[in-house]
Amino acid sequence: MTKRASLVLAGVTVEAGTRKTVNIPVSTLSDHTPVTLSAHVIHGKTDGPAMFVSAGIHGDEVIGVEIVRRLLRTKNLKSLRGTLIIVPIVNTFGFLNHSRYLPDRRDLNRCFPGSANGSLGSRLAHIFMTEIVARCSLGIDLHSAAINRTNLPQVRVSANNRETLRLAHVFGAPVILTSALRDGSLRQEAKRIGVDVVLYEAGEGMRFDEMSVRAGLAGILRILKDVGLLPLAGIGGPKAKSIVCSDSHWLRAPAGGLLRMFKAEGDVVEEGDVIAAISDPFGQSEIEVTAKYGGIVVGRAVMPIVHEGDALFHVAAIKSAGVAEAAVGDLATQLEEAPLFDEDEII
Repeated sequence: MTKRASLVLAGVTVEAGTRKTVNIPVSTLSDHTPVTLSAHVIHGKTDGPAMFVSAGIHGDEVIGVEIVRRLLRTKNLKSLRGTLIIVPIVNTFGFLNHSRYLPDRRDLNRCFPGSANGSLGSRLAHIFMTEIVARCSLGIDLHSAAINRTNLPQVRVSANNRETLRLAHVFGAPVILTSALRDGSLRQEAKRIGVDVVLYEAGEGMRFDEMSVRAGLAGILRILKDVGLLPLAGIGGPKAKSIVCSDSHWLRAPAGGLLRMFKAEGDVVEEGDVIAAISDPFGQSEIEVTAKYGGIVVGRAVMPIVHEGDALFHVAAIKSAGVAEAAVGDLATQLEEAPLFDEDEII
């Protein structure tokens, strides 16, 4: 039997049946400290698909980094077919500074496809596209809400891409939110070169959330199994079918003050429900916040101090309240009960 060819990434050779961390030079800090894009490559003994998993495009979104850490410790990766390239932290600059953005305040997820001679963000995006994305046919990009907001575990894909919509159902998050591709985003530019990307959103910036981490790890492993990178045995499917939402809106604060929330992420609301109250610090006035339409809360603010116009609740339209509640409840039950989520195990 012919031995599978080795993989060369940024001048580093990874032999078939081995794994290696490759540090791709990016830049130097102002004090001359080198900065690299670190990728862990698992190059299987046998042929199969090539896929990437990335986290930390926004430097404050640390949940994805923890998901990747647990993924790298799963035992079944020894049986991997094909190639898996895992990048725990794409935006090293933002991660070191606990910031969503790059040092020049650019959003890396608006810098793609990038340029070898452009801004810092453009150069980093170019390296990521050419060294990582272009080698693969599929990717999973991990995100969370920004600081002071939190998201229900959800997958975001394009409504007109049947394959990513199918993979979103395989992933098994309670909600699938179809959203348009944005200019300069990784999803848009990956699609332009024929690479599908499934985007996972969950939890809060600069915070760990155990359910969000477990749901993300479970979803990645299910997709690895589905596309043939991992053996079929040992990886279970989700208990409930994901709800597909094609429309969502933010409910905003009608006034500034102290916010008390009566609904959390995953709760179903009906039009007219009182979902929060905003009071002045003296307790002399209070304004009720009511839902302008029904749906499921897929994201919300977590800060109790708000200004008029601040985003409070992200509500996605649903067809059935009962189905939505069941999907969220089944996810929580499955993640709490499954012993497979020990970080040294697999589903």
